[in-house]
Amino acid sequence: MAWNLEGTYFESCSCDVPCPCTASLALPADLDYCRVVLAFNIAGGDVEGVDVGGTGAALVVDAPQHMAEGGWKVGLYLSDSASDEQTDALTKVFSGQLGGPPAALGPLLGEFLGVEKAPMQFHEDGLVHALKIGDTVQLEIQDLVSWGAEDGPPVQYTNVFHPAGSTLTVSEAKNVKVDAFGIAYEGRGGFSNSEFVWSG
Repeated sequence: MAWNLEGTYFESCSCDVPCPCTASLALPADLDYCRVVLAFNIAGGDVEGVDVGGTGAALVVDAPQHMAEGGWKVGLYLSDSASDEQTDALTKVFSGQLGGPPAALGPLLGEFLGVEKAPMQFHEDGLVHALKIGDTVQLEIQDLVSWGAEDGPPVQYTNVFHPAGSTLTVSEAKNVKVDAFGIAYEGRGGFSNSEFVWSG
C-alpha cells in the first residue's frame, strides 16, 4: 500500500558549517567520521492505513569520513506517544522496507542498532529548531542568515542529494549533545527543511 509523510526536518552533525557531504557524498567529513541526528517532526501522514500524524522520529547515525563508503551504524528513535500500530508503521518506513527516500540509504547501511521509544520534545520557532529525546539527545540549531541581511531569508542549499529534500536551509549548532545507541558527539553544523514531504 502507498504511504506518505509530511512535516518539518532538521539535523545536526559533527562537521563544521556547512557539512561537506551535503554538497557531495564524495567529499570527506571534517573529522575522521560523521555523526549526525536526523530529526523528523511529523505533522501528518498515512502508512498503510495508519494515521501517523503528530508523531516524531529521529535517526542517530555513525558514518565513516567518506559517507559513500557505507557501513553506517543507525539507530531509530520514535515518540513514546506513538501507538503500537504507529510504531510498527514508522519502523517500516524509516528502515526502508516500504521504499521511498529511506530506501535510497539502504545500500549505505552497515549495522542497524535497533528501535527505541522515548519522550521526544520538539520546539520550532522561526530560525530555531530543537529536539530533546529523554536524557540522550539535546539538539538545538539556528538557521543562518547572510551577514548584513539580518532581516532577510535564511541561507539555503539547492539541488542537493538528501533524503529530506533537494533544498536545505543552512544552520549552526547552538546546543547539540548526543549519547545514544553507543554514538556520542557534540554537533557543530546543521540543516533544516520546513517542508519535508515523503511518499512511497
